[in-house]
Amino acid sequence: MTSLWSRVGLTLVVAGLAQVGASAASQYAPPPAPAPAPIIRPALPPQAPAYLRNRIDALGNQFNGRVGIAVKSVNEGWWTGWKAEELYPQQSVSKLWVAMTALDAVDKGRVNLNQRVTLTRSDLTLFHQPVAAKILGGGATMSLNELMYQAITKSDNTVNDKLMRSVGGPAAVRAMIAEKNLGAIRFYDGERALQSKIAGLMWSQSYSVGGAFYKARGALPFSLRKAAFDRYVADPYDGASPRAIVNALARLKRGELLSPASTARLLSVMGNTKTGANRLKGGLKPGWSLSHKTGTGQVLGAVQAGYNDIGIVTAPDGRSYAVAVMIKRTSTPLPTRMRLMNNVVRAVIAQHEMRHAAAYTL
Repeated sequence: MTSLWSRVGLTLVVAGLAQVGASAASQYAPPPAPAPAPIIRPALPPQAPAYLRNRIDALGNQFNGRVGIAVKSVNEGWWTGWKAEELYPQQSVSKLWVAMTALDAVDKGRVNLNQRVTLTRSDLTLFHQPVAAKILGGGATMSLNELMYQAITKSDNTVNDKLMRSVGGPAAVRAMIAEKNLGAIRFYDGERALQSKIAGLMWSQSYSVGGAFYKARGALPFSLRKAAFDRYVADPYDGASPRAIVNALARLKRGELLSPASTARLLSVMGNTKTGANRLKGGLKPGWSLSHKTGTGQVLGAVQAGYNDIGIVTAPDGRSYAVAVMIKRTSTPLPTRMRLMNNVVRAVIAQHEMRHAAAYTL
């Protein structure tokens, strides 16, 4: 009996302890874990209209050559492109970044565009340099503003390199590109260094006058020239992706890269570009405008590396589109290349009129 009552007592004690434990557990239970914070994903830009996507794809696919195309709506944020993430030779398109570096320096109080500099024979470069006649005739003194205007509108290599050196050199241009997060855009060391390397030469100032550069380039073994040329096409030292360029152009137009005064100045200068009259510009309709910069590379045999036009197309109603057509390598005739560029702009205009036709009837 004693054993039985002992067992019963033990059972009651254990049960009591369990009840007390349960009560304590319920009394001191930790608070529930907080619900995880909701994941907030950034809103994606709207998709480019189907007509324009399909048209750009068709134009890129039909072209006989390595071409990159990108179009971005400045106002709505959408973009579309054809092989637009690859790096393409910029050639003189890179003069845009030099001008932007100069204007950024103005905005920061580092330089004044009225500052005057003198160009001498030591400043001469190669290829397209209209200012050479003045320099060889006794020298030329110009303001930084004049250098920028001539570099963009006439694509003068000598004034562009002088402007670049006047605002800090190649390092300053690369720093501006990085500081403003412009993306996949490279900048080399100016026209003399770039064009010599593409040809398989080391720059000598003697190349800057007469036909000295062409003679030195022509004297190289073809195999050496071809190796240097192919190396440049494969991995261009001044390469940029069409997508990065239209993103930068859209930001420029929206006033996100420079002060309002500098933005207006640069867009105005680009609107007076004389080169490439039948590239992007050839596709415009009356009432539309273009602020742009062209780029044209060296030719080896029948092949050209770099034939470009990039710019901001603006409709009569004020809406704008950043456009880049960059041909990495092609032997197609010039009229075919120009027609491609014309057709890209025509596609942008057609899409705009489909979507915003009401603006023309108000």
